[in-house]
Amino acid sequence: MTRDDLGHPHQGDGPAQRVVSLVPSITEALASVRPAAVVGATEWCTHPPALEVARVRGTKNPDRDAIVRLVPDLVVANKEENRELDVRRLRASGVPVWVTDIETVPQAIGSLERLFDEALTWPRPDWLAQARDLWCGPLPDPIHTVAIPIWRDPWMVVGSRTFTGDLVRRLGLRNVYDEHPDRYPHVDVADIDKSGADLVLLPDEPYEFTRGNGPEAFSRTPTRLVSGRLLTWYGPSLIKAHEMCADQDTRRNP
Repeated sequence: MTRDDLGHPHQGDGPAQRVVSLVPSITEALASVRPAAVVGATEWCTHPPALEVARVRGTKNPDRDAIVRLVPDLVVANKEENRELDVRRLRASGVPVWVTDIETVPQAIGSLERLFDEALTWPRPDWLAQARDLWCGPLPDPIHTVAIPIWRDPWMVVGSRTFTGDLVRRLGLRNVYDEHPDRYPHVDVADIDKSGADLVLLPDEPYEFTRGNGPEAFSRTPTRLVSGRLLTWYGPSLIKAHEMCADQDTRRNP
């Protein structure tokens, strides 16, 4: 018997044949290996674009009855993205649930390795080893500071103990809110603008910042629109995220 990232026991019975993913990053990771075994996913699971599976509403309000009807031998969830209540009730319905807990890039890669090895008993995809090589080396010295809003009205930013904060740290950037006690603090936009950041990164998810929606709020600090998927997802996107950041030379050109 093995245990998920939160220590809950899991008794698998051979390779998983019917899997429901409640985490967009993990849906993409699973589909990179055995797309036919993924029978359900949330509406937010947009990658791979061609994946055709039953949709079970969102990450915060999954349709538990629909999930049970799919008869999965495993549901994959995440501590941050999914509610403990839904996990408990799915388990009470007899559905096995594996919960991941991810706050850093190495933790994400290690969690996915365990998911493939111990919960799914599927072969690890090649991109997972490549991601470990690209992202799990020594931390570089920070060259610039950034602020990373993830919502507006009210404005929220990436704070401490987050996957995104660790990812930008590994790119040689320091999140100006990295020592805030909250993981996603509410911060007035004027405070973000005068935080001392060299650059404000504006992702297109979870809030869709665009050229006409976000940059105009900042009078002091330069802004850059970035892919939210490449900044916040863990999975095959980690390879493209590293390539994109190298191409854009973010560290030297804020």
